[in-house]
Formats: sequence, C-alpha cells, structure tokens
Amino acid sequence: MPIQLNDMPALSPNLRALPFVNQLIAHREQFKVEVSKISGVTIIDCGVSVPGGWETGLIFAKICLGGLAKVKLHWADFRGLRWPALEVITDHPVRACMASQYAGWFIKRDKFSAMGSGPARAVVHSEELFGKLGYRDSAQVAVLCLESRKLPPEGAVNLILEKCGCQAENLYILVAPTASIVGSVQIAARSVETGLHKMMELGYDLGLVERGWGISPLAPVAADDLSAIGRTNDAILYGATVQYQVQDEDACLKALVGKVPSASSRDYGLPFRELFDRVGNFYDIDPLLFSPAEVWLSNEKSGCSFHAGEIRPDLLRKSFQLGS
Repeated sequence: MPIQLNDMPALSPNLRALPFVNQLIAHREQFKVEVSKISGVTIIDCGVSVPGGWETGLIFAKICLGGLAKVKLHWADFRGLRWPALEVITDHPVRACMASQYAGWFIKRDKFSAMGSGPARAVVHSEELFGKLGYRDSAQVAVLCLESRKLPPEGAVNLILEKCGCQAENLYILVAPTASIVGSVQIAARSVETGLHKMMELGYDLGLVERGWGISPLAPVAADDLSAIGRTNDAILYGATVQYQVQDEDACLKALVGKVPSASSRDYGLPFRELFDRVGNFYDIDPLLFSPAEVWLSNEKSGCSFHAGEIRPDLLRKSFQLGS
C-alpha cells in the first residue's frame, strides 16, 4: 500500500532544487565548479576536474534533498572525538530523502556507469520504491546528481534525457567523485535517509514519520574512491545520530528502535573497507548494516522517546586514520 502523503504533489523537489543549481552556475568561480553542455544538457562538474569545496558540498547536498532540508556544517563531539560534522534537518523526510536523495537509479551506458540520486528520480519514476511512495514529480525540469569519477559521455547523457522526458535545456546533471570534498559532504548528509531506508526495509510505515534530524562526522577525503567509500560509510555506520519525530504507538516504537541502528547487523564492528576486503563482494554485505550508529524515535502522540545504538569513536579514528 502506498505511503499516504497528501501534500506531496504540491512539493516538487526538482523545482525547489533549481535555485541551488542556478546558484552554482551563476557563481561557478566562487564554488570552484565547471559548467559545460553535452547534447544541450547542463553538466556541472563539482569535483572530477575541479576542486569544489565545503560550500559546494552543502549546495550539492541541498540539491540532492530536493531543496526540502536544511544542511549545515559545524564542529561536534563524537564521544570524545571532536571533529567536523554535518547536520540535516527536514520537516519532509520522506519527500526529501526517499523521493529525492536516495541513490536508487543505476545508470549504465557503454563503458560509463554511476549511481544517480536527487530529484530527477521522481520524474523518471522507474524504481520500485516509487510504487511504495505513490508519488511522481510532474515538473518539466529535472536535476540529477551522479557519484562518479568521470563526467557522463554523450550516450549516457542522452539516455538520462530520454528517461527524464524533458527538454535538454531543462535537464541539469551534477557530478562529484566519492573521493572529493563534495563527495564527503553529500554522503555525510545521508544520515536521515539511511535510517529511513532501514525502517522501510523493516516494514515500517514511513508515512508515520513527520520530521528527521541527523548529524554525521564528515569523512576526510581519501586517496582513492574505494577508500572513500569505506570512510564515508563508516561516518554513518559508526558516527551518525538521527532523531525522528513520529506519530505512532509507544509499543510499536519500543519494538522497532533496537532494529534500526547499524549495530543490529551481523556485519557490524569492522571498518567498511576492511569488511569489503574480507567479503570481496559489495552485495554479500548485510544490507541491514547501512543505517546510522545511533537512533532516537520520539513519539509526538505520547511525548515518549526511545533510543538504541551508540557512537564508536574507536572505529571512526581507525577508518579516518587519525593520529594521536
């Protein structure tokens, strides 16, 4: 049964993301990005052949979230580890995180492949997830974010354009590698999303989730993309805390909360790169591992809150290769 979100059609994540896209284009020198055209489509390089930056990463993250979340950087304490952190605050968690931010569109054409996230997914509407959400964005503008070491070639751009069904001048594709400043920032902004996805996988009705607030350490940029995948995952798995405001029964939340944090997975306890090297195949890793370290569920009906999980500064230090 689709999630009941009555006002969802009135909130187009593509239209809300567009002002942030235009900000990058208008101030490309300030944000250290490069803008080009392929088949008439606007391509914004945020870290492939340009440095990007923290501010660029914040805007990239806001675009991924469909303009429906507040994103900010600051310093935080992770059980004794004082480190840069990224916070995400949204009153539209399912719209921002699942209908937009979730990396659910695998794009492959010729020798190019990349995971696509961002609001264009809601226009394409090809993922099984959108059947559960019961939502489709009818905007004539599409904004897609790619996590890739290469800019998409013409064939891949034409594939995306065909799937989005919009005019070339109304399609915007942003690209950033995992091992980049923008990559680290935009992945740290996924704390709320990973918890929601875990709850959905557990069969929970996300329509009961009213708000989400998450904080995650910002992984330092790694020397290569595989190492960066390890660090950015560890930032969420062992460093992220999320709180969800929900409308439910206390008994349901009490039974749910212990299943949400990463510690509930059989693969919990190793830095992600070490786990990956041991398993040898990404798809052999327990999918229930991908969730925040610490979770709070606060019931707006009763005023009670339920907690599970913990921050692991020891594993963050090991993953981030922090000296004394």
